[in-house]
Amino acid sequence: MRFSTKAIRVGQQSDPATGSIIVPVYQTVNFVFDDVGKPHGYEYSRSANPTRTALEQCLASLEEAKFGLAFASGMAAVDAVLSLLRPGDHVVSAEHIYGGTFRLFEKVYVPRGISFIYVDGTRPEAFAGAMRPNTKMVWIETPANPLLQLVDVRAAADTAHKRGAKLVADNTFPSPYFQRPLTQGADIVLHSTTKYISGHSDVIGGAVLTSDQAAYEAIRFHQNAAGAVPGPWDCWLSLRGLKTLSVRMRQHEANAIAIAEFLSGHAKVIETIYPGLPGHPQHKLAQSQMDGFGGMVTFRLDGGGEQVRRFVKVLKLFIFAESLGGVESLVCHPASMSHATLTAEERKKVGITDGTIRLSVGIEDVQDLIEDLDHALAAC
Repeated sequence: MRFSTKAIRVGQQSDPATGSIIVPVYQTVNFVFDDVGKPHGYEYSRSANPTRTALEQCLASLEEAKFGLAFASGMAAVDAVLSLLRPGDHVVSAEHIYGGTFRLFEKVYVPRGISFIYVDGTRPEAFAGAMRPNTKMVWIETPANPLLQLVDVRAAADTAHKRGAKLVADNTFPSPYFQRPLTQGADIVLHSTTKYISGHSDVIGGAVLTSDQAAYEAIRFHQNAAGAVPGPWDCWLSLRGLKTLSVRMRQHEANAIAIAEFLSGHAKVIETIYPGLPGHPQHKLAQSQMDGFGGMVTFRLDGGGEQVRRFVKVLKLFIFAESLGGVESLVCHPASMSHATLTAEERKKVGITDGTIRLSVGIEDVQDLIEDLDHALAAC
């Protein structure tokens, strides 16, 4: 089956009990055992639930993975992957990552004896130069949040594997529709399914996908032991979102391209960042490892935080809010929102200025969106 068909059909066979063509919400804690030590198929919904199984199977098929695991949030998925590490282990991470991931690394895992080094992920040789004998994991996010830097997945995988480390790729921004890192050498892929996968801003979730059986079994053990699992309603909502992932991503991208072109020609915008623009420094890499350029656009104003305040205050359609990937268009100020946990010095190091604005371009009429941006820029 091809992508759009898999998103609607894999793991979503008709219900054998009723014939329902939609996977039911199995809103139950426990399941009947056939005999002592013989569960009928499921035992306890923290360990597994049929609605969650359907979501995990569908997500795995879309990422071309053998195994899928769903979590209560994207950060729970990150934590589950990090559970593979032990005190004394070392991680080489791209420096351009989500602020919440950086916070988990530094505030939770460093005190547990895990060490991290951050490198410029746009330079493949930077990963090789940072590897140590105790490096167990290379961590990338591509395109990165919020400045949309890309990492050459194949090169990063080659570096990791030569040193016996695993490559972990956060694939939230492009979604599996536009990029599948496992096919390019990554060992583990993770998502905040809150974003494009669910797509309607009504559910929090995360996922880990892999074809590495040993990693899967270890992460699955952690999933059950720690219990950060999504409820069946959350899984059902994510499954509903998956059914339209293909059509949504195509419209997100079409709108994002038009908006990026508009912003790149606007006098009050000093920089527009979008991998689909020929002027993006990694445009050719994006063409080679992605099937499209996604729905995220970042741009900069030169007036800093005060100018950003004037800009967001007069927006009518773009909503000033956290998160991304929903059908509605959102505007985010990374310095005070997604990356607020970084110090001013840390933000400066990775290029996040006070005038940086990140757009999650929705699927509304693109001309309405452009007019809204034009009006807000005029107010600046």
